[in-house]
Formats: sequence, structure tokens, C-alpha cells
Amino acid sequence: MAETVSVLVRSRNDGAFAEATLRSIFEQESPLPFEVVCCDDASEDRTPEILASFPRVRLLPRPDGPYLPGRRLNYMVRHCTGDIVVFNNADAIPQDRHWLENLIRPLLNGTADAVYGNQLPRPDAAYLVRKDNLRAFGDGRTASQWRFFFSLATSAVRREDLLRRPFNEEIRYSEDVEWAHREPIRIAYAADARVEHSHNYTLRDLKKRFYGEGYADGQIFGDSPDFLREMASAGAETLRDIVFLLKNPAGLAELPLAPVRRFVQRYSHWKGVSDHARDIR
Repeated sequence: MAETVSVLVRSRNDGAFAEATLRSIFEQESPLPFEVVCCDDASEDRTPEILASFPRVRLLPRPDGPYLPGRRLNYMVRHCTGDIVVFNNADAIPQDRHWLENLIRPLLNGTADAVYGNQLPRPDAAYLVRKDNLRAFGDGRTASQWRFFFSLATSAVRREDLLRRPFNEEIRYSEDVEWAHREPIRIAYAADARVEHSHNYTLRDLKKRFYGEGYADGQIFGDSPDFLREMASAGAETLRDIVFLLKNPAGLAELPLAPVRRFVQRYSHWKGVSDHARDIR
């Protein structure tokens, strides 16, 4: 019997993107039959109506209790039927009809246990957001040199592996990294599985996100706070920002804010790591 795929779509106030995302998913020229399963997290915009307008979408009711990413992911995995589970955020728009085929190929040919796709910046992305997306994804060479990198925003894993080793239901950030790092697995990057997905975060957004990721890095990797290392990282990234903006003069207006953004990111990450270290004493 041929294998099947479940595409799991989480959403929260994604009315600006959900229709394009679902339309593109249903237009995929997939080598395997697939279902699309959606679970919305109490959106306050048009997202629920958009999901309901697609007859082929299987809607899961929002489970009781507060949102925790690992808990929601495990819930959706338990209620899908595919041999292969594809995660794709409602605001991650596949860019062609071969996204799904390209994403699952490493699983089908047995060369990977988990695959993540290429996240392209949106047309309205700030220049420094574009630069960060290109570094994290692009041809994959930069991220391959980092300590560890994996992104669930558009990704694929065999369902049996997710049932055997479910997501951590307590961690609040980086649940994808924690899952992929917990035991040695083969991770593949599918540069040709392209979605449009980026965020123009405010300084407040950056502070919240990097604090959460710093706390999670303490949980996952056992990191210890190192303020000087964080500030050195902020300086190095600011230099890369300057080089990028000089090569892209249309974005030079972002230059004055670049060192501020990098300081907020790395200080918030340091604070998260520090608070985790304090909490486990």
C-alpha cells in the first residue's frame, strides 16, 4: 500500500496569509496522496472563516488549556493519519507546486530522518530580515556551520518517529530544536522546498523571542550565561549588517537601528540563559 502524507497547519491570526497557503498546498503535484489537517488557536481575525472555506481541510477543535507548542503538535500528530507528517505554518506560503515533493524526498529515499525547507523573505520584509533569512536558509552553507539548526515552520518527519518520541510539552520556545536535538538523527535541508515566511519584528517582539530562545537554550544545551560572548556576537552581526546594507543601498535607512536590534537580541538571549541558570539552582 502506498504511503500517505498529513500536512499539519497551525494558525493564529494568520488571515493575511492562510488562504494563499492553503491554496498552494492543495495545488501541489505530490507523488503521494495527502490530507490537510488544521488547528486554529482562537484567532480573532478571519482565519477561522478562511480555514472553513476549504472543504478538503480537516479541522481539529482547539484543545482545552493554554497553548503550549509541543502539546499542540502532539495533539495534531495523534489525530492525523499519514505515514509522513509535514508541518507547515499557516503563514508559510509554498512558492511552487513541487514544494511538498521536494520536502519529503529525503524521507522517501531514506537519506534523512527529518527535513526542513527553505524560508524566503516576504516582499515587504525589512532588509535586515532578508539578510537573516538568507543566512539561516539560502544555500544552507552558513547554517551548516552553526552549533545546531532546525526549523519546524516547513518540515517533514515520519509519523512513527513522532509518536515514539513526541515533542516536549513543557518547553515554551524552540520545541523543534529540542525535539531534533534530543537524540542523534539525520537532518536534511531541502533548499528547493521553498515557502515565503518572514516577520518584521519590533524591538519588543525581538526582546520576547530572544529571551524565550535563550531560556530554551539553557534547557536544551545546558548553556551558561556569557555576557561578553553575547556582546561579541552582537558586534559581529552588526558588521555583517553594515556590509549587507552597503551592498543593498535601498536598505541603508535601516543602518542606524542595526546595532540596537542586535544588542536587544543578544542581551535578551543572555537574560533568558541567565534566568534559566538561576531557576535550576
